[in-house]
Amino acid sequence: MKSALVCGGGGFIGSHLVKRLKSEGFWVRAVDMKFPEFSETHADDFVVGDLREQQVCDRVIDRGFTEVYQLAADMGGAGYIFTGEHDADIMHNSATINLNVADRCMKRNIKRVFYSSSACMYPAYNQENPDDPKCSEDSAYPAAPDSEYGWEKLFSERLFLAYNRNHGMSNRVARYHNIFGPEGTWTGGKEKAPAAICRKVAYAKNGGEIEIWGDGLQTRSFLYIDECLEGTIRLTRSGFEGPVNIGSQEMVTINRLVDMVSEIAGKTIHKNHISGPTGVRGRNSDNRLIEQKLGWKPTKSLYAGLEKTYEWIERQIGRNVPEASKA
Repeated sequence: MKSALVCGGGGFIGSHLVKRLKSEGFWVRAVDMKFPEFSETHADDFVVGDLREQQVCDRVIDRGFTEVYQLAADMGGAGYIFTGEHDADIMHNSATINLNVADRCMKRNIKRVFYSSSACMYPAYNQENPDDPKCSEDSAYPAAPDSEYGWEKLFSERLFLAYNRNHGMSNRVARYHNIFGPEGTWTGGKEKAPAAICRKVAYAKNGGEIEIWGDGLQTRSFLYIDECLEGTIRLTRSGFEGPVNIGSQEMVTINRLVDMVSEIAGKTIHKNHISGPTGVRGRNSDNRLIEQKLGWKPTKSLYAGLEKTYEWIERQIGRNVPEASKA
């Protein structure tokens, strides 16, 4: 029977990935420090444990797996990774997890691990123009990420690829671009822009206003969760090691993102621009390489994904979820 290990299986992408692998007939073990927050896990075996601890890695990587997905990381949205207050924790926690997982998989003779890197590893100097950011895979060097989160991602990319060269592994590396969708973090400070804006608009009255960090002219692209899973699985099972972008090329300003969510909600919403962490001025996935190597690129529109995400967040608010008392 096909088997898979999902590290970070209690998180947003990980829990969706577990569900996808189960639908394909895999026996799935997931490991995370917590169970999925918004639904029951679909994993056959869910281990609550901290992958920074070597004994936890030994416990969960106790056999060969058909596929291993390493998604576990210390992460969050701009309010978490760009303030500078969590830099040491982010670098230490994520690097320790990746060092442990890579080495344990090698010693178990597991040949292929998928590693989820991030577009945050791209140089800040190529993302100063919001209308024309450069995020092709070959633009990664000279390295100059805009956050310590990005530096750690770049280090860990090199770690998994070094294990390919030195230990005969066939690890795969993808650079995720702003993945969003239902069952993602939507409040508490670690949520990303689509979820944060959906939450704010859902709480706001028609004709009211919401706060936006910066002038709202910074640009991004956002990829719906189902597309992320498809790209992840295709890369893992392909003959291409990466790194490769997994993201959307539908770039929008944050102001436009607010307008789209407002339209979905059927509300007129005014924007109150305030100071806050905004990251780079522009970022957009460049999908030429993934289309060339895998014959695939995302097709779902941002608007369609936002419709599903807004509907889900609105339901969460209606259930009076704790800590969701303010926008």
